[in-house]
Amino acid sequence: MQRLKFSQSRSEITGHSGLALVGQAIHRYTNLTREADQQIPLRHGIKHSDLIKSYLGLLCLGKNDFEAIHTIDSELFYMTALGIAKLPSEPTFRQRLNQHAKVFLSVVEKASWDFLENIQPEMRPLSSGHIPLDADATMMDNSGSHKEGVSRTYAGFEGHAPMVAYLGAEGYCLELELRAGQQHVQNGTPALLSRALVNARKITALPLLLRLDGGNDSLENMDVVLSFNEQHPDVEPVDFIIKWNPRQQDKEWWLDYAEQHGCWEEERDGKRISRFSVESERPWKGYDYSIRQVMQVTVRTIDYRGQRLLTPEIDIDGWWTSLTLAEKEVIRLYADRGLSEQFHSEFKTDLDIERLPSGKFATNALVLGCSMLVYNILRWIGQNGLLKPRSPRRQKAKRRRIKTVMQELMFVAAKLVRSARAYRLCFGRDCRSRRILDELYQVLAFA
Repeated sequence: MQRLKFSQSRSEITGHSGLALVGQAIHRYTNLTREADQQIPLRHGIKHSDLIKSYLGLLCLGKNDFEAIHTIDSELFYMTALGIAKLPSEPTFRQRLNQHAKVFLSVVEKASWDFLENIQPEMRPLSSGHIPLDADATMMDNSGSHKEGVSRTYAGFEGHAPMVAYLGAEGYCLELELRAGQQHVQNGTPALLSRALVNARKITALPLLLRLDGGNDSLENMDVVLSFNEQHPDVEPVDFIIKWNPRQQDKEWWLDYAEQHGCWEEERDGKRISRFSVESERPWKGYDYSIRQVMQVTVRTIDYRGQRLLTPEIDIDGWWTSLTLAEKEVIRLYADRGLSEQFHSEFKTDLDIERLPSGKFATNALVLGCSMLVYNILRWIGQNGLLKPRSPRRQKAKRRRIKTVMQELMFVAAKLVRSARAYRLCFGRDCRSRRILDELYQVLAFA
């Protein structure tokens, strides 16, 4: 086997040339630079916008710790691609983010919404014609730490419980709100949904379908949707499917009701299912709301292993909905919401933000706000760069994970060349991502 020799080149080489796309996305489709510098006056030192963009670049490379600023392999390219005049040190990162976390959070959240509004991402509607809007809490394990907000979660470990809202089957993120681990999922959710609906309407004019888990079985959430529709009668309405929380309901009563009013079907030997709808009256703030409740009663006399049961096993499930579709279709549309669990994992594993870097709650909330902006940019890059016929060959899919976007487009090596007072990236002869990077850069920089 041929042995290799190692030497140091004098050329400026970068291993993450895809940051050029991120820099243009921030520069042309958000007002982050101007708003960050105007929010808090600064007499001297590194600009606020440079500090925020430096951290956004680290998140694009899957690094959330402040010490990672020392690991950049080409500072010249990093600063040029992201439009940074000077890189901050690790202590500057910590001190400035801790000092202005709440103000910076409002800036990056607005930048994330502005990016989606200005870029207008293409989204596939569901079979019902709706664009899904899924909101749910996800547990972030921070066991063994003493960070603010870390407490016992319902998942059984110490951590945080942020609430996330995704738009579209592609999973663009509209909200990522940091919460203490012990905070109930419904606490603060109506306000979050109100913001999400307003921002979703700026991105798409198609009908929206809000889908929530049983932890958010509250008429207050339905009231948010109904009030939004009343306030915006000239746009497509927002519908909802919210999982019903049985809360010690009598299963035998529902079984008797299904026997009298439901239609039964046998899915397999020893398993019968009945699906039907009920109009329920629910009081809220002095009003009685009539809401459709889709029910599913399942009776098993033989389990899935073929073992006969001594007594029948009864399961009841229900969903509150404003849709008029058949019961089976409503249940199928809600089941499709499970895709959002994959989006949670991309935040926590691909962007590596499950264990947050700071001990301060406000700073960690800012970290999540920055990761939301980075996530949306990388999601758009993946949807428009890795699903085309000339993309690097991969298995067919409707969506690429953030990790795949980072591997195929962020971590592409190139040589930085300066000529005629301009910078140029030179890729290897066999680089298969060069054409995709070039096409995306033309769209982001010149379209």
